[in-house]
Amino acid sequence: MSTVVEWYDFTLYLYFATVLSRVFFGSGSAGLATALGGFAVAYLMRPLGAAVFGHVGDRFGRRRMMLWSMALMTAAMLATALLPTAAAIGPAAGWWLIALRCVMGFSVGGEYTGVVAYLLESAPAARRGFTTSLAAAASEVGGLLAAGVSALTVSLIDPAALAAWGWRVPFLVGAALAGAILIARSTLHESPEFTRQQRAGTVPASPLAHALTHHRAAIARGFAISALGSITYYVGISYVPAFLTATGAASEARALWLSTAAALMVIAVTPLVGALSDRIGRRPVLLGLCACGVVLPVAMFALMADGGLPRVIGGALVLAALGGGVSAVGAVATAEQFPGEGRLTGLALGATTATAIFGGMAPWGAQRLTDATGSPLLPGAMIAVVALAALPVFRSMRETRAPAS
Repeated sequence: MSTVVEWYDFTLYLYFATVLSRVFFGSGSAGLATALGGFAVAYLMRPLGAAVFGHVGDRFGRRRMMLWSMALMTAAMLATALLPTAAAIGPAAGWWLIALRCVMGFSVGGEYTGVVAYLLESAPAARRGFTTSLAAAASEVGGLLAAGVSALTVSLIDPAALAAWGWRVPFLVGAALAGAILIARSTLHESPEFTRQQRAGTVPASPLAHALTHHRAAIARGFAISALGSITYYVGISYVPAFLTATGAASEARALWLSTAAALMVIAVTPLVGALSDRIGRRPVLLGLCACGVVLPVAMFALMADGGLPRVIGGALVLAALGGGVSAVGAVATAEQFPGEGRLTGLALGATTATAIFGGMAPWGAQRLTDATGSPLLPGAMIAVVALAALPVFRSMRETRAPAS
């Protein structure tokens, strides 16, 4: 699935950030900061990519959108693997790397929402929650694959060769994987929902105007769902290794092993929560997870900060289960806020924008707050505040699960 490629690239760049900084920007903290800054700038391209590809998907079809986004993703990964280094062309190499990261972020912006919409529209009505939750599970598979390829590359290639050419290998693997998915995707049929719109003559001529005119409330609900999903994932899962290392609760190696355990927890939880939402509804599952988001995160961060391996493992796994659960039901719930007409553009305006704010910036904000206050509870409090804000939105939402036949 394409979300495997998306998160493979996402995780790979972070794992190789120190190597890439030396190769493209120079050694030292300034080079690493530039490399990570390029990652942050590229992340901000996601909402723009989601809007552009959302227009394509709503106007010309889901299939065309998914082919174009994957083709661009494949080209960006292959070009990254073949880039000349700073030793060859000077500072221009770093600018080219950042430009390609922006291209990647742009293409990924439309990819996840496109996949979720296609899965939703192609799945049996009674299994839409389970089916769309697989997109969230697949993203964790991509992260685990990146971890495995990175570890294998680093262990088999000596440091000098790694900086000279070895760093290219994982990106070539990613380009090959993306190319294989592109070829497989070329056999996809158009989604039944878009085919219905074509037959009925209801394809919006201007998806953006259509979404802003008819779906403003749905965009706001999608924003709230995605805000909770993003902050529980990026602060409750992605940020945890840095938190554990910074507070001295775990060594860097142990924190990374916990990341693997957290990813496995997400893979296990997401299909279960997706299936549960098919059985009892999206709204009660969201309300239950939102209540957990108010109560649990502060307690779990306090538990981890106290140290001790059992506490650290317990806190990290509970947070991973919470983040995975919200991602699972959030995938189907956000997509179901919209009818087929304008669905992808609506997701871009609501869900993807929330991810850029509460995902890309949240770990940085959590670390800044922790440094400023000295309190290890602030990251959990951030999640709790967003959950409290989302709770009245979820309470007022109508149920979108298909009625039992």
